[in-house]
Amino acid sequence: MLTRIEHDTNIVELRLAHPPANALNPALVHELHTAIKSAPDKGARALILSGAEGMFSAGLDVPALLKLDKAAMGAFWKEFISLLRVIALSPVPIAAAITGHSPAGGAVLAIFCDTRIAAEGKFKIGLNEVRVGLPVPSVIYAALMRLVGVRQAERLCLHGLLISPDEALHIGLADQVLPPQQVVPAALEWCRSLLALPTNAVAATRKLARADLVEIFAKLGERSHDDLMGMWFSAETQSAMRALVAELASRK
Repeated sequence: MLTRIEHDTNIVELRLAHPPANALNPALVHELHTAIKSAPDKGARALILSGAEGMFSAGLDVPALLKLDKAAMGAFWKEFISLLRVIALSPVPIAAAITGHSPAGGAVLAIFCDTRIAAEGKFKIGLNEVRVGLPVPSVIYAALMRLVGVRQAERLCLHGLLISPDEALHIGLADQVLPPQQVVPAALEWCRSLLALPTNAVAATRKLARADLVEIFAKLGERSHDDLMGMWFSAETQSAMRALVAELASRK
């Protein structure tokens, strides 16, 4: 479900490979979590998180997750929050190469990376959780506010908006928007530009710049897990999720 690609200067690309939509199920989340956590010890000096052409990640694999009981779902949410923490607190920089659509969980992965480079075109990115009966977890909401500010975070999350790459660039959710074929090369160049600078100075400055993320997880990480567990099995959320699955099945 994950392709590891070695680039020059010890830059490693982790490409989501769970067609057709790179949906986040327990196996993919576990594989991604393990790969990112272990990458620095294996010599990686920078990481790129990418997806398929036209599809970064469609978010949670709802049909698969609806089959889980409370114990399995609790384990999934725990690892998912841990994955976000591993991305946010990674000792090496991580560039999100958003190669296409990136709703919900796809956008969440990108939010915790160091930079976000999105493909231009008729793609959508955003946090539309509320539309399927889920509140945005507090740890994710805090990280989103860090990027786009209070007003835009409220607007995006309260209405469950999915926006264009150009609007994402305008409000700070994306740092660059480029033709699709240039997204991964631009992520590579971003990594190379950092690695060309004095190592210790970059590491110290990056640690300072991302110290607020450490605090966010310390204060809100466990609460986010508990909130998700409390909401996931509610009648409203289960009904909305099953309606989504039915809608997706009708499109096939």
